[in-house]
Amino acid sequence: MLLKSFMSFVLLFALNPVFANAKPLRVGMELQYPPFEMSTKDGTPSGISVDLAKALGKYLGRKVIIENIAWDGLIPSLKTKKIDIIISSMTITNERKKVIDFSIPYAQANLSILTNPTSGVKSVKDLNQKGRVIAVKKGTTGNIYAMEHLKKAKLLILDKESSAVLEVIQKRADAFIYDQLTVYRDWEHHKKTTVALLKPITKKPGYWGIALRQNEPKLKKKINAFIKKAKSDGTFDKLAYKYLKNIKKTFIRLNIPFFF
Repeated sequence: MLLKSFMSFVLLFALNPVFANAKPLRVGMELQYPPFEMSTKDGTPSGISVDLAKALGKYLGRKVIIENIAWDGLIPSLKTKKIDIIISSMTITNERKKVIDFSIPYAQANLSILTNPTSGVKSVKDLNQKGRVIAVKKGTTGNIYAMEHLKKAKLLILDKESSAVLEVIQKRADAFIYDQLTVYRDWEHHKKTTVALLKPITKKPGYWGIALRQNEPKLKKKINAFIKKAKSDGTFDKLAYKYLKNIKKTFIRLNIPFFF
């Protein structure tokens, strides 16, 4: 009986694609962006990107290991092979493509504005002025946009989203530029001291992709095939229903394009 059980285990081990490929898939993400990248009270990674990474691992037949890395350390970690890919709501940009590669887009996101009730800010046009102070998170597309398009204003480049939000709340900054989901969530937590301007500040949306090292065409091809499959088989719809049900209703009401 024991021998039979042992042989069944060996057979299961051999046939399971997760175990068949000994090399795990190390996925880097900053677990500071709920509900995409976050962790439970006991520190377990969770969220849309975590579920997506696990689904990708299953598709590739590789065990997934989530590596929690600060945002500005993600690309260096990828380049030095500490991780294999990045799934961290990362926007595909020409600047980033100079040093890393991306999959086809799996989601889209627009930049928007978090301001306070007394700032007088109604749109992005009100920000490109002398005397205005804009908070941004270091290395994000909000940071890049502000540097390129809001040169008359003073920039506060901060390491943490929470620090940028605090600057707005305490009126040391007129605005925080970040993606719509973050702005919406921060406004929900501080409804009396902030105002969310969710309409996109750019004409073209930003697209999120899975980041990987350059010159890895086989892995890129497999990841692209997975994304196409996940879009067609309802995987992204299930993730949206599980994590983004309420905000999706808000986006529909405001006639704003949704992430998936």
